[in-house]
Amino acid sequence: MDVAESITLHPAGLPGEAAALARARIAAVAQDASALVEAVRIRLAAAPGRVLAQVNAEVDGRRIRVQLAARGVGEAADRLADGLRQRIRAVSASWRPRPWPSGDRAVGVPATGSERIVRVKSPSLVWCSPDAAVRTLDAMDYNAHLFTDPATETDAVVHRVGPTGYRLARTLPAAPPQRPATPLTLSPHPAPPLTDRQAAARLTAAELPYLFFTDPATRRGRLLYRRLDGDLGLVVPAG
Repeated sequence: MDVAESITLHPAGLPGEAAALARARIAAVAQDASALVEAVRIRLAAAPGRVLAQVNAEVDGRRIRVQLAARGVGEAADRLADGLRQRIRAVSASWRPRPWPSGDRAVGVPATGSERIVRVKSPSLVWCSPDAAVRTLDAMDYNAHLFTDPATETDAVVHRVGPTGYRLARTLPAAPPQRPATPLTLSPHPAPPLTDRQAAARLTAAELPYLFFTDPATRRGRLLYRRLDGDLGLVVPAG
């Protein structure tokens, strides 16, 4: 089967030419990759003054994602293809820290937006080391990733921030990880206990891209983040 024909595409609110352009760019990257690239899904959506784009795929069985906002369809297709190519290379080789700051001056997550939480995800959090969580952060193109740290048995977040490019925050203060492979800085503060509404208000008032906090009732960690469309998404541990 032709690679382009195997790609799942969801072009919301965009003309057929836009879909065809994105499909062709991504198919070329998948076809030329030295790794096996499968389960490719592209999402495009029109937003005021920009195009939102996302591609998900499996590279030798490992999930990856690229997500971005661009000023037009052509820019979105080109940057999506470039991002996919870089992500394939990254997961196919020995892991290296991503540069910080990234130097990408293109359209990104809006600094402000509504306080509406329009999507709630309830995954079963993976128990893994902060190093493993950072690798997932990079492979999935996240700015922040919620997981459970087995060394402390607490929910935690790794997120992209200076000066090293990666930071670890936990629901409760704890000692630094032993001999991490990742250049991590450690937050000295516990995650604040907030309701979802309080967290949304704090994130919006401070113009933050994401906020790690705890549920006052369960003390489990939660991750609130600003979506590319300006609304909010919330990650809540299952169970």
